Amino acid sequence: MHPTLPKLVETDFPAIRRDKLDTLQVNLGYLCNLSCLHCHVNAGPKRKELMTRATIDQLFEFIDQQGITTLDLTGGAPEMNPHFKYTVSQAVQRGIRIIDRCNLVILEEPGYEDLVGFLATHQVQIVASLPCYSSDNVDAQRGDGVFDKSISALQKLNAVDYGKELDLRLVYNPQDATLPAPQARLEQEYKEHLFAHFGVVFTQLLTITNMPIQRFGSTLISKGLFDHYMQVLKAAYQQVNLEHLMCKSMLSVDWQGFLYDCDFNQMLDLPVGLSSKKKHISDCLQTDFNQQAITIADHCYGCAAGSGSSCSGALT
Repeated sequence: MHPTLPKLVETDFPAIRRDKLDTLQVNLGYLCNLSCLHCHVNAGPKRKELMTRATIDQLFEFIDQQGITTLDLTGGAPEMNPHFKYTVSQAVQRGIRIIDRCNLVILEEPGYEDLVGFLATHQVQIVASLPCYSSDNVDAQRGDGVFDKSISALQKLNAVDYGKELDLRLVYNPQDATLPAPQARLEQEYKEHLFAHFGVVFTQLLTITNMPIQRFGSTLISKGLFDHYMQVLKAAYQQVNLEHLMCKSMLSVDWQGFLYDCDFNQMLDLPVGLSSKKKHISDCLQTDFNQQAITIADHCYGCAAGSGSSCSGALT
């Protein structure tokens, strides 16, 4: 059992509104081959929640109506959804930019041997988790042997031009209750170390702040660090980051097709647009989300602290 997390809905975080909707981040399910300590989704091998083909078809109806230009696929391991390839193919037909948030290890699992070639053929942008370039730190956070499998997967991606002609981005998460180090500095360290030791190249490093929710939030509670971490986030708040928050241009969709202002709100079950009731994509085909008020809570300080944080890395 996870410790009970404090309710985060009452907040003094500034009110914000969406500018223009262009990105849909879709959780294809919570099933994953890993159980990482920093995972805000509580994903793992025993999770059974997976988006159905019918919901995916509703998803593309929503995409067509709303003029979405970027489809960001996440999980769990999104590739473990049996309709992953169908989803990618449907997006390719529409000329939509596709992002696969890949844990790398999935590319080494039996039954997924053709994934590297599939992703390259469809020119899918890969955003891959590698929370450190040290094997000890990665294995401690993600499981024994994960680092070596991640390196092997990166080498296979490099072999089909990822990190060169094709876009390959790595994601860094702090190991503890701290903010990420400066993104540019870490990127240089990653590039030098990974190339020198493994011959691995990649396009860009993204630093993402750990959110005090779900598995990471429970870990903070267990260690008596939850209040301390919230104080760290609030003390580092930077107003300039508000202009660049990812929720200002995107919506999050859960495996059942319900809408949220971001992936973190999805995990806290906070519906889109300050609503008290969940809204399904099938009921929002004609909804104008531009300038809609965004549901906020204390965890939003995680995105506005320091250099800022988003699914595209640092904000400033």
